[in-house]
Amino acid sequence: MNPTLADKIARAPKAELHIHIEGSLEPELIFALAERNGVKLAYDSIDALRAAYAFTDLQSFLDIYYAGASVLLHEADFYDMTMAYVERALADHVTHAEIFFDPQTHTERGVAIETVVAGIERALAEGEKRGLTSKLILCFLRHLSEEDALATYESALPLFDQYAHRLIGVGLDSSERGHPPSKFERVFAKARARGLKLVAHAGEEGPPAYVYEALDVLKVDRVDHGVRSIEDAALVARLADARIALTVCPLSNIKLRVFDDMTRHTLKDLLDQGVAVMINSDDPAYFGGYVNANYFAIVDALKLSDKEVYTLLKNSLEASFVTDDERAEMVARLDAYWKQ
Repeated sequence: MNPTLADKIARAPKAELHIHIEGSLEPELIFALAERNGVKLAYDSIDALRAAYAFTDLQSFLDIYYAGASVLLHEADFYDMTMAYVERALADHVTHAEIFFDPQTHTERGVAIETVVAGIERALAEGEKRGLTSKLILCFLRHLSEEDALATYESALPLFDQYAHRLIGVGLDSSERGHPPSKFERVFAKARARGLKLVAHAGEEGPPAYVYEALDVLKVDRVDHGVRSIEDAALVARLADARIALTVCPLSNIKLRVFDDMTRHTLKDLLDQGVAVMINSDDPAYFGGYVNANYFAIVDALKLSDKEVYTLLKNSLEASFVTDDERAEMVARLDAYWKQ
């Protein structure tokens, strides 16, 4: 890649809209928290844990992911994990982040949802003082039942009031195969009735039909991943016409074998057809890079132009769940920077 463009991307103000906070937990911090909390890990060293990051599909990743999350027990643990992400985001010139968290991963281990949110919130409040605005999205684990998701949602209702400035939506993540979005129709209807923002993972490992379900059954505001939408021309046209954003995660797609090679990624085809795609890191500790690394990898592989990169950056800002005034200010800041 042109070094000038790489430097321009690195310093550009950008939003990250698809980041699982538990997926930002680096092996070094996993081991530090395990020691602090007396948790026995299945790996005897940081290097052994890193070596286990040879995933063959989404499920093989999730097995490691949940093992890593086992060290998170106290508010301070969630604070430390989130603060580490804040530092990385600021280093990549992320000015706004919308962060996913998985309460069921923790409540099933006896960790209260209040503990999870309090620790994350404390770090995000500190990040805000340093120039990183942020929102929080509570995600349901789709391999569990909708009844479990409904119980999680009900238990979180006081938090949606207490942290209304931060906790603004719900999402759907974890194993896509065999767990269509329609499985969660009732809980999304409740969240929608409350006025919450709605997102869902669809069209990563799952087929375009899952993207249709996310749009028509769950009525999402944004689709997470969505890269297999390219297989359905009518779906692509609909996404473009309605400006439904896709939060694409290039390094994750390669690591989980959604594509064999970055040069075969569908992002440019989607971009060429007017779909509002943008770049994110997904689970950066596991997939080999934070947001700037994802930009570098896809721009280099697909030979994206200066104009195309600008569009990706602008899409990230425009798809953010912020006020119209905040959005206009973010785009103006990008424009001023990009045209320097």
